[in-house]
Amino acid sequence: MSGRKFCVGGNWKLNGDQKSITEICKTLSGASLDPNTEVVIGCPAIYLMFARNLLPCSIGVAGQNAYKVAKGAFTGEISPAMLKDIGAEWVILGHSERRAIFKESDELIAEKAEHALAEGLKVIACIGETLEEREAGKTNEVVARQMCAYAKKVRDWTNVVVAYEPVWAIGTGKTATPDQAQEVHAYLRQWLTENVSKEVAASLRIQYGGSVTAANAKELAKKPDIDGFLVGGASLKPEFIEIINARQ
Repeated sequence: MSGRKFCVGGNWKLNGDQKSITEICKTLSGASLDPNTEVVIGCPAIYLMFARNLLPCSIGVAGQNAYKVAKGAFTGEISPAMLKDIGAEWVILGHSERRAIFKESDELIAEKAEHALAEGLKVIACIGETLEEREAGKTNEVVARQMCAYAKKVRDWTNVVVAYEPVWAIGTGKTATPDQAQEVHAYLRQWLTENVSKEVAASLRIQYGGSVTAANAKELAKKPDIDGFLVGGASLKPEFIEIINARQ
């Protein structure tokens, strides 16, 4: 084993209300979760405090986004300082939906990551290629470009987890095969060795995200460079527990 602690994030996206969140938190609180797996829940901003109060301390809570400054005239945005103030320890940045739907650039996402880390949050930094990019054989080029933007702004990678999410596999039911996922993860480690450092390449955790389910989690978890998952839809269901325990 690599010595990197397995890390599973549940990204609830734009889902949930007080009733369903209470149920999910109750299920997670009562479950027997692998103590060797770090668990983080990405909750809609207005329910973060609610979820934090319902979940055990062993489960981290993440904002699904944050802006690149601490405060100011930015209507509708939230800052890392605000996330910390209500008990969140993490933030998810650069998710493919932020890139594709909200047109966030590599540069903006990297600036957000830089600020969040400076404010003391841990960051799940997302990257990934679209179906067109994969079919054009550009997967490595795309993930390298996205990593390059982060690398220009991130000096200390200790509090960063990278989530590789092939956009074509998110919510589509299509999953990269364990071998396809491993191939990109191995490429990312090589990229880190050459462009950041051997130490960061060896210690940085790289999650896989993209239609992860209880059915495929165990196979994916066996791959040497896959250090966890960022789970969408399945994190709203009881099967999320099986995904957290994929290494057991």
